[in-house]
Amino acid sequence: MKHTDIFDVLKKPELLGQEVTVCGWVRTFRDSSAVCFLELADGTSFPRLQVVIDKKALDVDAECTKLGASVKVTGEVVKAFKGDGHELNAKEVTLLGKCPPDYPIQKKRTTLEFLRGIPHLRLRTNTFNAVFRVRSVAAQAVHRYFHEHRYYYIQTPLITASDCEGAGEMFRVTTQPYNAKYESEAEYYKNDFFGVKAGLSVSGQLEGEVAAMAFSKIYTFGPSFRAENSNTTRHLAEFWHIEPEVAFAELPDIIEIAEDMIKYLIRAVLEECPDEINFFDSFVEKGLKAKLEHVATSDFAICDYTDAISIFQKADVKFQYPVDWGCDLQTEHEKYLTEVVFKRPVFVTNYPKEIKSFYMKQNPDGKTVAATDLLVPGIGEIIGCSEREADYDKLLAAMKARNMDISAYKQYLDLRIFGSVPHSGFGLGFDRFVMYVTGMENIRDVVLFPRTVNNIM
Repeated sequence: MKHTDIFDVLKKPELLGQEVTVCGWVRTFRDSSAVCFLELADGTSFPRLQVVIDKKALDVDAECTKLGASVKVTGEVVKAFKGDGHELNAKEVTLLGKCPPDYPIQKKRTTLEFLRGIPHLRLRTNTFNAVFRVRSVAAQAVHRYFHEHRYYYIQTPLITASDCEGAGEMFRVTTQPYNAKYESEAEYYKNDFFGVKAGLSVSGQLEGEVAAMAFSKIYTFGPSFRAENSNTTRHLAEFWHIEPEVAFAELPDIIEIAEDMIKYLIRAVLEECPDEINFFDSFVEKGLKAKLEHVATSDFAICDYTDAISIFQKADVKFQYPVDWGCDLQTEHEKYLTEVVFKRPVFVTNYPKEIKSFYMKQNPDGKTVAATDLLVPGIGEIIGCSEREADYDKLLAAMKARNMDISAYKQYLDLRIFGSVPHSGFGLGFDRFVMYVTGMENIRDVVLFPRTVNNIM
């Protein structure tokens, strides 16, 4: 169907005075004695196009004025009566698709919780239209950043036999019938599709390290899966993961890369989504734009884990979760550090080895590992980062201490035998990043169809 995008009608001055045809969905309808107004959206622009209909010159089917209906309009592009934009003086309005009166997206304000129940329609609201525009721009910026810095894009497998994090939170992949009966677990998996226990990947890191040992700088960007029985506003069972791996890089190097990438992505969103950011600043999080501009232009803080524990213990705050050296930080601690103490993103470094993964480089003190989490105001942890253990014996000892199946990691261990080098990487939860730059408070509201505990709608 030949037509002009609403984005072009609104933005291109050369279309003024021209006759064009647009297609879209009716977002609002206003009536008066002489004229009526339709606001149309076609998905190409966050601002809508106002269509002016002279009731004396044009008789319009009432179905074309119903919220949610899809229409085709031919008319002349003229300067908007208010503001600097354009609008359309209609000459012909054609109904493409009716919309019944029980259309759930009405003019009245609906709650985000209500809209989660209609994920197939919620994108038509201003909020979700803006969220997914920002998400698209940010995803493009991810690829652009790494391409400009000469990283190679690697696609790691989604089905794997190894648990990268060693936490046992993998979804099992099987072709066995639900009532399969075997004498032992070994026999069960021997008769399964792969002949061994398989699951959905929690991370592409281990395979990414393989690629980094040949290309020096690589990244992955795809879905990861974690069967973590957590029903918080920050957790998903299926989430999108950005994971660079860099050879010849130690912890300070990868921290510098992580900060540079975050700032690049924020600048891209600010530059390419001004209408959306202004909307979020007005209706979702007051001061969002200023916050993002501040983050994009200021240095991130770096705080040693031990120093952070001391800060919490001296704070005149009663935390719900007690703080002692060796504990994992909770959301309340992360928010205190970023929002009260530093008032900016913070890299917390050198965590106790017992609360971090087996692959992280062990520090000389024997108690901590060369790891860092990037904490941001409002969200908490957004990046998990570490230098990887490059010493074969130390890595093997860490795996044995966790009673891991060494045979499943032979290739990974081999990397420490054949030309091992210092190398580092991090994982950025892309969905959490989208939360941060849009001000949305629930991760379910930045994902098209969120997968969470007891929910696969």
